[in-house]
Amino acid sequence: MTRDFIHINDFIILVEEGNSNTVEVDACRFEEPLIAVAFYGSGNVDLDVKYGSNKKAFNHTKGLALSFYADDQVEFVHTISPDKPLECIVVATALRNLDQLPNQDGEIFMEMLQELVNPKDHYVEGPSFFMTPEMERIVDAIFSNQYEGKTKMMFFRSQITALLSHFFGQLALMQERASKPDYRDQLNEVREILLSRLDNPPSLSELSLQIGLNTTKLKKEFKEVFGVPVFKYLQNERLSSAHALISEKRATVQEAAWQVGYDSLSSFSNAFAKKYGYRPSQIR
Repeated sequence: MTRDFIHINDFIILVEEGNSNTVEVDACRFEEPLIAVAFYGSGNVDLDVKYGSNKKAFNHTKGLALSFYADDQVEFVHTISPDKPLECIVVATALRNLDQLPNQDGEIFMEMLQELVNPKDHYVEGPSFFMTPEMERIVDAIFSNQYEGKTKMMFFRSQITALLSHFFGQLALMQERASKPDYRDQLNEVREILLSRLDNPPSLSELSLQIGLNTTKLKKEFKEVFGVPVFKYLQNERLSSAHALISEKRATVQEAAWQVGYDSLSSFSNAFAKKYGYRPSQIR
C-alpha cells in the first residue's frame, strides 16, 4: 500500500495504490474540511464512507469520478482484495483556500459545486459519473509514470490540470442534458452488462431489447454519456483488462486474449499496440 501527497499550488493531490493477496482494509481521514474529487483507476476497489451513524457504500468504483465535501469526522475505508486492487487519485483543496486558487479555479468550484462549498453535513456528496476514455487515459498515465523529482512534478501538474478540465467539462455537459430525457440508468445497465461479459458480449439488438431502447437511441445516448460508441467502449475495457492480467502476471498473452474475448492473437496484439503504443509481449 502506497500513499503519496503532492502539493500543487493550493491543491493537495493524494495518490493511493495498493495490492494484496488477502483481504485488507485501509482507512483514512482528512485533517481539515476539504472539497475534493476522487478519480478511481482500474482496480474496482470497494469504498465505504462513514460519518457518525451514517455509511455510504460504493461497490463498483472502476472509472468513477466522485466529488465530495468532507471534514475530519469522515472516514474513508477501502477494502482491498486480490481481484480488487486500489488505484485512486484525490484532488482536494481546503475550503479556506478557494479564494486563493489560481486561474479562477475557485470560481469554477463555487459555481459548479455549490452544494460542496456550502455544506450542511460532515459529508456531502456532489456530482459523480464514470470517466470518459480521455480521463481514464490520464489516470492510467499517472499510475504508470516513471518520472522523478522536478520532472515528476511538472508531469503531475499538467495531468491534474487536464483531469480537472475534463471533469468540469463533463459537469457542464451534464447540466446541458438535464432538461433532456434521462437514460443514464439504462446506459449504466448496458455498461454493467458489457463489463460482466467481456469475453462474450451481447449484440446491439440484444442490448436494446434488454434495456428497452431501440438501437439508434442506444448508440446515440451511449456515445453522448461515455464519449465513445458501445463497442469501442467494450474494446477499451477488454484491452484494459488484458493489460492488467498480463502486467500482474495472472495470465500469458495468449490466455489474456482468450479471457477478454479475442479468438485471434494477431488481432488482439494489433488492437493492443494501437491503444498502448507497444505490443502485449513487451509488457515488463
